[in-house]
Amino acid sequence: MTFANPVLLAVGLAVAAALACAAIAATRRRARALASAGVAAAGGRRARLAGVWFTIAGIAVLAVATAGPTVTVPVSHARGTVIIAVDVSGSMAATDVAPSRLSAAKKAAQSFVNAQPPSVDIGVVAFEQGGLEAAVPTADHAAALAAIGRLSAGGGTSLGSAILAALSAITHRTVSLGPNGSVPSVGFWPSATMVLFSDGQDGGASGASGGSTSTSTSTSTSSGTDTAAAVAAKAGVHVDTVGVGTVAGTTVDVEGYHLFTGLDEATLKTISQTTGGTYHPASNASELDGIASSINLRLTVTNQPLPLAGAFIAFALALLVAGAVLTVARTGRVV
Repeated sequence: MTFANPVLLAVGLAVAAALACAAIAATRRRARALASAGVAAAGGRRARLAGVWFTIAGIAVLAVATAGPTVTVPVSHARGTVIIAVDVSGSMAATDVAPSRLSAAKKAAQSFVNAQPPSVDIGVVAFEQGGLEAAVPTADHAAALAAIGRLSAGGGTSLGSAILAALSAITHRTVSLGPNGSVPSVGFWPSATMVLFSDGQDGGASGASGGSTSTSTSTSTSSGTDTAAAVAAKAGVHVDTVGVGTVAGTTVDVEGYHLFTGLDEATLKTISQTTGGTYHPASNASELDGIASSINLRLTVTNQPLPLAGAFIAFALALLVAGAVLTVARTGRVV
């Protein structure tokens, strides 16, 4: 326990101690006087003295209250940083989830933001090719909602770049892979979470290629995503992935090309498993609406001061009232 005004505590306790000494001295004088007169101590006098002691105790407790006592207690909070990464590639314009994958993802992302407590800072990353940070983490959830609302489909997809962009937003410094794809050390951020909304199409420069990307390019892209996920895992950042779309897929027009696009669950599951997150399948808008309640943020425990002055004042008043009642009941006087 700590005190905001220890001087007041010392003065108050000194006054209570002085009153106690005076009460003891008065009791002894009265006992000697009664003894010399041959009168035994009466129960009423003992009750009167009990009232005095209750009153002195109340003064002592009140002295503690005026000193501003506080204790430190651990408090759990859903606290930390959440980065919402939304895929805005051309494939997200597909309509196998009505009205479109991107529209459904935006609605679910905004529902997720609205479900978070004020203690959570939220940032938004819209990833095309290269990953674009749209809004840095902030306690202003309205800014995150507005950033999500401005998103529109177009461009390529690079899941690895999106993860690195999210880590950059979390750590407030540029995070990139080292030479030969080595994993950088970005510190440990266990209270940060990334929620990634995507159809899992990880082509890096998809679109007009129409699936003609070579095996070596596809392998390189997958390797970059795996490495980025390893960076997040090393930093203690969980990545919860939300699969937007259907495995059956559909066709979409991208820059004049009719391309087939389906949900790649395997890629999204690999990312979430690598980072200790969870994959959430969502093949229709109603399932996406439930994402906000199904993703659990980790709780952090912080030590916070708990003022005790009110409790001590209540206890002091109870003692003072008890002392007054006992004194009045036995003597007809307050003191």
